[in-house]
Amino acid sequence: MEGLVYNRLSKPKLRLQSVITLMVCVVVVLAFLVTDLLITYRITSETEKTQANKATQIAKIVAQTPLVIDGLTGKADEKEIQAFASQIRQSTQVEFVVVMDMNGIRKSHPNKDKIGQHFVGGDEKAVLKGKEHVSIATGTLGVSLRSFIPIYDKSHTQVGAVAVGISLEKVNQAVAQSRNIIIIGTFFGILVGIIGALFLARKIKRILFGLEPNEIAKILEERSMMLQSTREGMLAVDQRGRITLVNNEAIRLFEKAGIQDPPLGRKIDGYLPNSRLTSVLKSGEHHYDQEQDIGGVTIITNRVPIIVKGKIVGAIATFREKTEIKQLAEQLTGVKLYAEALRTQSHEFMNKLHVISGLIHMKNYEMVSSYITDLVDHQQTEVNFVVSRFKDPVLAGFLLGKLSYARENGCELTIDGEGILPEPRRQETTHELVTILGNLIDNALDAVKDCLIKTVTLRFDYYEGQLVLEIHDTGKGIKDEQVDDLFIKGFSTKGHNRGIGLYLVKQSIEALNGAIEIISTEGKGTTFIVSLPYHDKK
Repeated sequence: MEGLVYNRLSKPKLRLQSVITLMVCVVVVLAFLVTDLLITYRITSETEKTQANKATQIAKIVAQTPLVIDGLTGKADEKEIQAFASQIRQSTQVEFVVVMDMNGIRKSHPNKDKIGQHFVGGDEKAVLKGKEHVSIATGTLGVSLRSFIPIYDKSHTQVGAVAVGISLEKVNQAVAQSRNIIIIGTFFGILVGIIGALFLARKIKRILFGLEPNEIAKILEERSMMLQSTREGMLAVDQRGRITLVNNEAIRLFEKAGIQDPPLGRKIDGYLPNSRLTSVLKSGEHHYDQEQDIGGVTIITNRVPIIVKGKIVGAIATFREKTEIKQLAEQLTGVKLYAEALRTQSHEFMNKLHVISGLIHMKNYEMVSSYITDLVDHQQTEVNFVVSRFKDPVLAGFLLGKLSYARENGCELTIDGEGILPEPRRQETTHELVTILGNLIDNALDAVKDCLIKTVTLRFDYYEGQLVLEIHDTGKGIKDEQVDDLFIKGFSTKGHNRGIGLYLVKQSIEALNGAIEIISTEGKGTTFIVSLPYHDKK
């Protein structure tokens, strides 16, 4: 099978630089050609309209001239019409200015021999009935754009008409002159596009270290085989602390330690709280041959930063199981680390269970729906409300699960808000929101479980990229001296071996560049207000 893969990859193909250059050039050329066609059509239409307006204005001036009216009514020598029309034609540079009587007999014409003859073209009939219009017709001077205006005397009786014509050849010349400018602009645009395509192709080539796609695919395949075949577990994170790489041996060890969730894309501090990769990212220090406990499995790990051009861009840990000293490691440090890992995973696992529960509601599986219907009142109303307000299916499913969870514990959870929360631009935002809401709602439900009024309210307001969440409970409240310590890892007002939830909330809020405010009154309840930027897919 490997031979088949390499034969497929070795087939001769266009180089990446050539493909990028060719595709960008084709797109640019097509874009400019379409633009040229559209603009040319618009210019032709506007030019014809402008020339028609010009001819109409000239014709109206001639039609309202007393000399012309008097010439047609016999009050003046009609030969003066020819002289006046010639003067207008020369000064306005139109093709002709023809004045005719009600019988269509010309009283003026560029060719004096045509005076006294009937107007040619057949499009003068409408104007002799008093209708202004513009037409394109063939006359004695060729094809022209003509504007016809009726002539009226002082008693508003039509005594003739005037036709002003502009040669279509001149119109086409005007269009051609305008189009030449467009062609020149298009040419330079295509030239710049080609140069930009070449520059872009070379830039991408440099970013890819001069490798072709098939070469990159081969390297990735080889790297994947190397990573998966090694007997050491490997886990890498990026500079934000998110897991980007994990091999099969690492997954095996995690599963052995009871960690079943897929690691890729997760925050390392949430997935593996005692990995210490976050400190490696901050300090750049190397840790060699360090003992570490993961859910009761003792490993020997090495942690090193990944440095590119003098900047820390990630960190990687390699590790192997150390079973021969497992009991000693548990006695020294394993118990504490194991407990911390279990507490963290307990919170995370509960949140995921709620998400899965909500998603099952949305998928409407018959057996699950029948079971949930026995436990949940007004299910359809809740589903419709939540799904219509929260467009992210994971977040909507999570909230539906929380509503069921609250009812099962004898508490009332109310969700209210303004607007509709769209799907986030980044999928990580959903995971962080699940962590924030999951822990805050759980804490609120826990705070009211021994109270007479067991009410928790979640309110959201989303407007112009800003999301505000308010979680209010009717519990006993928090003492003023304890508020500042709530987000410290391990601190809890509920007893020992707690204090993980709000620590994770703070980390998720910081990851989203948000802020949190606490308002609490002893005996009246507590309100957590979370504000953070929220960008949708659009």
